[in-house]
Amino acid sequence: MLDLTIFQSSDTWVALLTLTVMEIVLGIDNIVFISILSDRLPLEKQARARRLGLGLALIMRIGLLFTITWIMQLTAPLFTVLSQEISGRDLVLGLGGLFLIGKATHEIHAKIETTSEEHQAGAGGTASLPFILAQILALDVVFSLDSVITAVGMAQHVLVMVIATVAAVIVMLVFVNAISTFISRHPSMKMLALSFLLLIGVVLVADALDQHIEKGYIYFAMAFSLGVELLNLRLRKRPGKPKPGPDQSTV
Repeated sequence: MLDLTIFQSSDTWVALLTLTVMEIVLGIDNIVFISILSDRLPLEKQARARRLGLGLALIMRIGLLFTITWIMQLTAPLFTVLSQEISGRDLVLGLGGLFLIGKATHEIHAKIETTSEEHQAGAGGTASLPFILAQILALDVVFSLDSVITAVGMAQHVLVMVIATVAAVIVMLVFVNAISTFISRHPSMKMLALSFLLLIGVVLVADALDQHIEKGYIYFAMAFSLGVELLNLRLRKRPGKPKPGPDQSTV
């Protein structure tokens, strides 16, 4: 039976709000990855892939929340390599990070090598929906594990964690199509998003090797880069100033 008396405490509401915001921030990685992958599908399947991808993420996270005991056991060392203790969490994050690095590198190479005739903006791709969903599910495992471990450290009640997770995914569902469309329409933003995924992959691998990089630094760098690129996009839209002709004198 659910204990709803926990919501009589202000600490519970503060934890719920803080955790929801944190889950949304952590979900940015997921949105970017889903946006990049869904762009390889035909246009009529892209929105469905995004909804299914976030739906799978929600199911994955809630499922993991109800196996907290098992999740915490993942932090126990399994074996040692070169004096480095490796746990189940390290394996998941490390493999996920390597997959993300490989995927982002492959996508960047494809964007550079593909000519404008081979890939027209807004034309969509030819990949199959099951193939794309399989890749989304693989990364959902990594992102969900990271998200759930964060939730366990910030809240004491499973109900609070579930509500925060559901609220965060609802927010992501509302904005995922707009974000995906924006990234798809601007090649420079797509390259920046792929660079973010590459950076996140490196952070996951470093975390798996116990080389912790503060997430605040990563998100600040991403936000700063995004801000600069948004300024560049606005500058490109401004009409150019006419250059003075040969018969125009300057004072």
